[in-house]
Amino acid sequence: MSRPTHAPLSARRPWIGLLLLLALVACKRGSAPDELPGAASEPAGAVRQLATHLHGNDLQAFARDALPPQEYAQLAQAWEQGRSRWPLTELPLEDRIGPLLGTLAAPGSEKALTRSFNAQLAGQDKALAEAARSMARFGNQYVKNQGDYSDEERAHYAQVLAALGAWSATAPLGDRRHGAAAIERLAGAARATGLDGDPALVAAGMDDSLRRLGPFAGELKAVLASYGLDLDDSLDRLRIGLVAERGDHATVRIHYPLAAAEIDTTLSLTRRDGHWYLDDYLEHAAALLREAPAPGPGLDLPLPALPAPALPVPAPAQTPPATAAPAAGR
Repeated sequence: MSRPTHAPLSARRPWIGLLLLLALVACKRGSAPDELPGAASEPAGAVRQLATHLHGNDLQAFARDALPPQEYAQLAQAWEQGRSRWPLTELPLEDRIGPLLGTLAAPGSEKALTRSFNAQLAGQDKALAEAARSMARFGNQYVKNQGDYSDEERAHYAQVLAALGAWSATAPLGDRRHGAAAIERLAGAARATGLDGDPALVAAGMDDSLRRLGPFAGELKAVLASYGLDLDDSLDRLRIGLVAERGDHATVRIHYPLAAAEIDTTLSLTRRDGHWYLDDYLEHAAALLREAPAPGPGLDLPLPALPAPALPVPAPAQTPPATAAPAAGR
């Protein structure tokens, strides 16, 4: 019996080739990325460990491994004295974390915030996207020309801001259902931390605050993923390689996707007591310990005006500040 003959792939229906292409893409996205040369080196491993902690929302472990024990203990003490918010100072709007938690955790915040969102921002996708792009362009110029950033930070942040500006052009920022769901999730996560403002952060201390903020970070990442900005996917597909290692100094290359962009940059590390640490984190910690200012606004940037009115937020419930004594330093 003769075998049935099959037409070549090019002669079959076009959608068969498309399905094969999509299958290949799906397999590639689901597989582990090819590592860069030097991925098994100790400096690359130190960066990988920090990324693993962030992926697992383990902010305590991230902080412990990001700095040598002495600096970690000093910053934990400065936190309890209200003089530092490291490692939150490595995040944008770090000086707004306490007020943000207070606003989200306030009784009835879901209804109040959703009402404000629907009245002023819902359906304004085009205006919101343009505002986000304008802020990204402004931030890019600021990072390139101003601010206290290292050359590596300037190169890295410029790519990140460009990627976020492009992402905002297609994200459903003004969608009513998306907005209501995001507010509900973040409000619940904020209440679950038990941290309703700066006094609560001080009373809890650095270690316990980071432990309680871990699930909130996970919920925030989930909300961003629902808008098309999947940070866990970025961490999953992070590639790290060694560029150079000379004595106690090393340079690694990192490559990861962010929205539709590919970020490619280098990081410098220093070895202290047998462990590798990012130079930028060491320098930030040293600056904080030298200055140790009272907590207050961080970067006071004159951001461009949004085309839509700013979202009013309800004031957090007025409760007497906690009087619990700070936890003992590490």
